[in-house]
Amino acid sequence: MERLPSWLRQHLAALRALLVLTVVTGVIYPLVTTGIAQALFNGKADGSPVEKDGKVAGSLIIGQSFTDKDGNPVKTYFQSRPSAAGAGYDLTSTSASNLGPEDVVDVLPVPGAKDDAGNPDTGKQSLLTQVCARSKAIGEFEGVSGARPYCTADGIGAVLKVFPAVGTPTRAVSVNQACPATPFVAVYEGVKVECGKPGEDYSAGRTVPVRGGATAVVPPDAVTASGSGLDPDISVAYADLQAPRIARERHLPLGTVQTLIQEHTTGRALGFMGEPAVNVLELNLALDGKRG
Repeated sequence: MERLPSWLRQHLAALRALLVLTVVTGVIYPLVTTGIAQALFNGKADGSPVEKDGKVAGSLIIGQSFTDKDGNPVKTYFQSRPSAAGAGYDLTSTSASNLGPEDVVDVLPVPGAKDDAGNPDTGKQSLLTQVCARSKAIGEFEGVSGARPYCTADGIGAVLKVFPAVGTPTRAVSVNQACPATPFVAVYEGVKVECGKPGEDYSAGRTVPVRGGATAVVPPDAVTASGSGLDPDISVAYADLQAPRIARERHLPLGTVQTLIQEHTTGRALGFMGEPAVNVLELNLALDGKRG
């Protein structure tokens, strides 16, 4: 019997390998892992759904937003932390923002400019400005100070670009405050501070975040997203910050709301790992069981 050409034998071997790997990794492995998950972690494997009035209200292990149809936070509910997963708590886009503490300079939108898709230029907010804006908004929502270090009074990252990068300053620009805004500080080391001009390149300057004298009242988890973007818990400090609003909106004694927070606070993992946390969905469902 005549042997097949070597090129054909190679293609047949590759095809067999493809079929075997498809069956092993695409059929057998998913079935085995799903079976083990269902056997050992039945509730969590199915997403730990929680029902209310016969309908699924959410998940104990996957966070969600408590907003109205326009995306505004509902005043009668505790609010979750921010999420960088898609438009917020999107299971198909679980991720972090991948922005770190060095991300402090905004890209200012250029008036009249458009992006590659033809949409108006919206610029890009740095992580610092995102945190400042969230803190300001939460402060207004909760009736407390939203001020925090390295933030301007209008909720923007308080950052200067100083020229030259080394030596005595001859120019200083508040790069996150677009003209004609008034810079958050008038003078830096004897040099008048300018507002930022959209489209101008300030990369050659030295980046100088200005701490200021503010003390943060809004907790860190209220203004930063979790690594997965799906964290269902908030800190006790953030829950306590929201308690007066909840009590006021639901016509409940503040002590009743604070007791509910305590009842739904979980301790540190293994007694020493992490911090105590409050599951937002459980807390909100418990609130719905109280009459005000």
